[in-house]
Amino acid sequence: MPIRQIATFAIGVVAIATIFPVAAQNPGAAAADQAEHGQAPPPAQEGAGIFPTRAPGDPVAVARGRTAYQTNCAYCHGDDARGGENGGNNLLRSEHLMKDKNGETLGRYLQSVKDNEHKFTFAAGQVSDVAAFVHSFRVSSRDVGRMRPSTIVVGDARAGEVYFKSHCGSCHSPTGDLKGVASRFADPRTLQQTWLLPVVIGGRGAVAPPSNAPAVTVTVTLASGEKVEGRLGRIDDFIVTAIAADGTSRSFRREGETPKVEVHDPMKPHKDLLAVYTDKDIHDVTAYLVTLK
Repeated sequence: MPIRQIATFAIGVVAIATIFPVAAQNPGAAAADQAEHGQAPPPAQEGAGIFPTRAPGDPVAVARGRTAYQTNCAYCHGDDARGGENGGNNLLRSEHLMKDKNGETLGRYLQSVKDNEHKFTFAAGQVSDVAAFVHSFRVSSRDVGRMRPSTIVVGDARAGEVYFKSHCGSCHSPTGDLKGVASRFADPRTLQQTWLLPVVIGGRGAVAPPSNAPAVTVTVTLASGEKVEGRLGRIDDFIVTAIAADGTSRSFRREGETPKVEVHDPMKPHKDLLAVYTDKDIHDVTAYLVTLK
C-alpha cells in the first residue's frame, strides 16, 4: 500500500475511534462477562487519547475481581471505579493504582490503613484480583473524574516551599524566572500542569515545546565523524531530523546505533521527577507556587 494511502487509512481509523469511543472506555465488565462465557479478553486499547496501555489481564482473575469489588468497593467507589456518591474517590486516577501492576501497591495501601477504615481484610489473591478488575478499565485522556474538586490548591504552601528549594532550587528561583508566575498562570490547574512538565510532545515523534520552554536539541554523529547539531525536529526508530539556526533541516536514516544520536533535553529533570512525586508533593508545590504573585 502506498504511504499516502496508509496515512489516509490511519487517519480514518483515528476518526472512527474518536466518533465511537464508548466501547473502549469501559471494557472491564465486558472482559469479566467474556471470562464467564469462556471467551478471550479484548486486546489492549491503543491510539489517540487512550492511556495507560496495559496488556489484558487474566479474564478469570478479572471476573473474580469484579465480584470482590462489587461486594466490597462499589458502594463507595462506584461500579466503574470512577468514584461514587458515597464519598469514594476515583480509583482509576488513584496513585495507589496508577503505580500498581499486580496488586502489590494496592495491597500495601490496604494493609497500612489505620483504624481499620475499610472494615474488611483482603487475602493477597483477592487484592490481585481486584487490581486486575480495576486495571481492565481503559482511561481516556478525556475521562474527567466525577469527583472533580472545586479547587486543586489544597496543599501545604510551607511544605511546598521546602520541597521546591530541595528539588527545584538549583534551576529555578522564586525571585528570578518564577517571579510572578502565579500572575502569569491565573488558573492553578494550568500552573500545576506547566511546572510538572512544561513541554508538549506532538504526533509522529515531533517535539513542539511552547515558547516559554527551552528547545530540545540533538547531536548526530555520522559514520564519517561529521557532527550535525541543531534543534530536534523529529525522532523515531527510523529517522532523526536536526534543524539549524537558519531554519534549514537535515534528516538522517537510523539503522540501530548508526548514526550516533544524542538528545539534549532541558526538561529531563522534570520528566525524571514525574516518577518520584507523590500526590502530596504535587499539591504542596502548587500551593507554594500560587503564592508567587
